[in-house]
Order: sequence, then C-alpha cells, then structure tokens
Amino acid sequence: MSASFDSPLGVGAPPRPERRAAPGAGKPPSVLIAGDCMLDVYLEGAVDRISPEAPVPVLHLKKQSQRAGGAANVALNLSALDCPCTLTGLIGDDSAGHCLTGLLDRPGIHQQLVRSPDLSTTQKIRLVSQRQQLLRMDVEEPPPEPCIQSLNALARDLAHRHRWVLVSDYGKGALRDVRDLIDACRHQPCRVLVDPKRKNLEAYTGAWLLKPNLQEMRAAVGDWNDEKDLCERLARLQRSLEIDHILLTRGEAGMTLFSREGLCLHVPTEAREVYDVSGAGDTVLAALTCFLARGDPLEDAVRAANRAAGLVVGKFGTASVTLEEMGMAA
Repeated sequence: MSASFDSPLGVGAPPRPERRAAPGAGKPPSVLIAGDCMLDVYLEGAVDRISPEAPVPVLHLKKQSQRAGGAANVALNLSALDCPCTLTGLIGDDSAGHCLTGLLDRPGIHQQLVRSPDLSTTQKIRLVSQRQQLLRMDVEEPPPEPCIQSLNALARDLAHRHRWVLVSDYGKGALRDVRDLIDACRHQPCRVLVDPKRKNLEAYTGAWLLKPNLQEMRAAVGDWNDEKDLCERLARLQRSLEIDHILLTRGEAGMTLFSREGLCLHVPTEAREVYDVSGAGDTVLAALTCFLARGDPLEDAVRAANRAAGLVVGKFGTASVTLEEMGMAA
C-alpha cells in the first residue's frame, strides 16, 4: 500500500516544470488540459461491527487502489479514447505526486507538470465498504504563489501549440489566474472548453464552451421556473460572458446544449444503471473534445459525450471508457 498522507516539505525551493512524454505517443496532441490534478485513493474493506469507542463503523481494510482524478482523469479518459493530449497542472514532490505521474504514464499523454516540494499533492481518500462510501477525506492546501505563476506561464506558452484547451477547474487553486489563460487563447487559433466549479463564472469570460452540471448552473444563475426561463437566463449569461456554448449536464435527464446562435439540443441519458458518478464530468469533457478534435460537428460530439457518460456511471470509482465500449471504434 502506498497512499500518501505527506505534509508539505517546507517552502523556498523554486518550482520546476516536469516534462515527460509517455512511450508510444503518436502524432502531436491537439488537446491541452490545464487544471487541478488529484490522486483518488480508495480504501476498501468490510464492516461487521461498530466501534466501542464511538458510534462509527470499523472498516477492516482489505484492498487499496489509486486512480487519477480531476484534470489528470480527463487526460486518462482522452488516452483511453486514443486522443493524444498534453496535461499541465501542479503536483507535489511527494509520494502521492510520484504515484500520480506513474498512473499518467500512458501512450498519448504528454506530462508537462509543475512539480515542487512546496506543494502537497491534492488527494481524495475514500473509505468504501461493499462499494458504498463511508467517508471521504480530502488532503489539500492552497498552492504557493510561485507555483501558480509558473503554471500560468507554462499553460499560456503551451496553449498556442494546441487546437483545443480544456480547463478542468476543481477550485483547488491551480487555476486562480485562469482568466489570463483564456485571454491568451482568444488571440490564438484555439478554443477553450471549461468544466467550472466557481459560483462566479466571470473568470471564464471568453471561453468557447462551458460544461456545468445542474448544481453549478443554479449557483451561477439561480433557480429557474421552467425551460423557457432557463433558456432566457443562459442567453443573458452567454451574452455577458461572451461564451458561445453551454453544455448543461442534467444527471438522469441527460444533457442539453445551448448555443448563442439559438440552437438548443437535448440528448436523453443513455445510462442503464447509475453506479457511481465520480469523475463522470471528466469523461464528458474528454469525450466531447475527442470527437471535436477528430472533426465531428459539435452536435455529434455532444451525443458521443452523452453515450460515454452513460457508460462511465455504470463503473465503480473514477473511471474511463474506450471507443470499443462506445461502439465507435474505427
């Protein structure tokens, strides 16, 4: 078992970009992912008694596993879909960071990460029994200013080499200056797609597409009375933030694409069984971009992303899907 609960190792050392290309990578990637990289740890076991010390279940640990989360999970999903990508983000010089880079050592993933001993790699540690979460423990600290500046500069430098820029914002601090990145992209031949976590969406002004879920959308525009009211609120939001498209993921109701030119496309869910929604938004973002990158129209890419979401929620934990599973292999 190698889960990390490392504390920060002090301050003062300069961050450095870690540049690694996975073996077997093919053509240069057209997709850049910038965001919060996390390590998801699953501690699985059996519960057969309550603690005599407090009214809590006692987990008898039997299995431990680690998976890539956040922006790192988006990269793994793109790799599973045979879509080369570049990943940039912040990781610590700790065992969790080394574990995460090992998980990302896949064909088609080009790691361009800022690693620093000043950082503590973000972790989500889940205690699970019979595939039901008992508790989640988060290990995270705000990143130091020099690390944020290094990532911002690196992401802006990488953006002009890619056609698609994915912003995977989990609110952990790596994307504090995301407005600078989006502004830089507006002067480049690239389009920005955002998975937002902020209540105030102004930071994403100028993005090509936003992909919020229902909870995130309500936090941004308030409760709506009906579909007409929702369309009016989103139209105002798109005009004020200069955003071309909003892809609203609606859980068991599927997803809806709202476009500034008036297009409204609703796609019902294809999920047969919802087992675990962890990381489903990462899969949607990755599948949507994969099909856009290969030249499919936006409407077809939305339908493909919806199919991928229906498959991934039937899996346990943070997961990905393949073109074969989607029935779309070449």
